[in-house]
Formats: sequence, structure tokens, C-alpha cells
Amino acid sequence: MSTPTSDAPRPLLAATGVRKVYRTGTVEVTALRDLDLTVLPGELVGVMGPSGSGKTTLLNCLSGLDDIDAGRVEVEGRDLFAMSDAERTEHRARAMGFVFQAFNLIPVFSAAENVELPLLLTGTAPREARARAEAMLERVGLGHRTAHRPGELSGGEQQRVTIARALVARPAVVWADEPTGNLDSTMAAQVMDLLHTLNRDEGQTIVLVTHDEAIGARLPRVIRMRDGRLVSDTRQPELQSTG
Repeated sequence: MSTPTSDAPRPLLAATGVRKVYRTGTVEVTALRDLDLTVLPGELVGVMGPSGSGKTTLLNCLSGLDDIDAGRVEVEGRDLFAMSDAERTEHRARAMGFVFQAFNLIPVFSAAENVELPLLLTGTAPREARARAEAMLERVGLGHRTAHRPGELSGGEQQRVTIARALVARPAVVWADEPTGNLDSTMAAQVMDLLHTLNRDEGQTIVLVTHDEAIGARLPRVIRMRDGRLVSDTRQPELQSTG
């Protein structure tokens, strides 16, 4: 991994020598093997590779959802694994947003209630939380659906609610794990268009796991993994501005 020059932007994410081992009884499986990765502010990065290559494990370790066995992960200059569990949870709530293949919305909550929840959990006043939730739903094209519950929304609309929830706290980075995996091709394209727009227009940093080569072809940077290792890192900077 090259060292940034003095005038280069400071990395948002810097992972060095990250190793993750899963243990079941006497069996050990090394999921990440001394992996190095740097992500700059405003990047849209795809993580691709065959099943079992370590893609989701990478996201979980870089976000602090999973512990690591060796190495260092810094987000915004802070070492995630030097923090206590409580500090890491607080940092994750403040600095990170998550979008998963399963929408993970609370079925009895309206769209606005689902989106405002992260703000309420970090102490935002209810009136401000609701205003920011409604503004974010408007931003993702669901201003007319704020009072609807997840069961009243299409799959694509539910994923837009999930994206709004991930973005409402203005995180430094959004982690997206197969965000189009439960959607048909039309809805998947709409969700990816939204993520590209948020990255291009608002500079939102996004790290996205996908198995879809068509999605990967549209990303300005694609990391490929195999057997827990990063085997290639390809940049197409012209795609950063075209979406």
C-alpha cells in the first residue's frame, strides 16, 4: 500500500494487516489474510469476488461490527479496535451508515419513524429528528410516502427507506452489503442510480459489496477479493462524475 504524499487527501479509512479467523471447536478458517486497504473521502468503492472470498467479512471488520485477530483499522483517524465496545458503538452510530440486502426495517414503524430512529438513539431532539427524516426521505424520492409502513411499500421503496436511514445522521461512510440483492433489475438500477447520485452530488463515501458484474462496471473503483486476500484494485475515475 503506497504512502500518501503530504498534499494528498487524508484517508477516511485506513486498514493495515487486517486478519480475521473464525474458530469452531478445533477448526480454524482464515477469512481475511493480512489485508491492507485505503479509502479516500468521497470515493465509491465496490468489493467483488466469488462466494466465500471474504467480502462481507471485510465490511464487518472495517466497520467494527466484527472483531479482528490482527491489524489496525482507522476511520477518520481513530483506531476502531483501540476503543471500548461502547466507544466503538457510539462511533459507528455517529460516523457510519449501513444498507443491507435484507432491509431490516421495523414493520410497525412508518417510513419516517424508521429513518429518524438512529437520530433518536444518539440524542437528537424528536422534532429535529422527524424534520431531518422527512427531508432525507424527500431526498431519496419518498417524500410522499413518509407515513407508510414497510409492508405498504415496494421492495425498491423499502431499500430507499433503508438508504435514507443510513444517511440521515450524515455519516462519514456508508457500508452497503448487496443492496440490490433482493430487488428486480429495474428496482436495482434505480437504487444504484440513487447511490451514484448521492456519491456524485453530495460526496458521500460508499463502500459496496456486490456480486453483480453490471453494477461493478459502473463503479469508479472496484476491489476484487479471493480467499481472504485483495487480489486487484481497479480505478475508473471517469465514472466518478458520470454515475
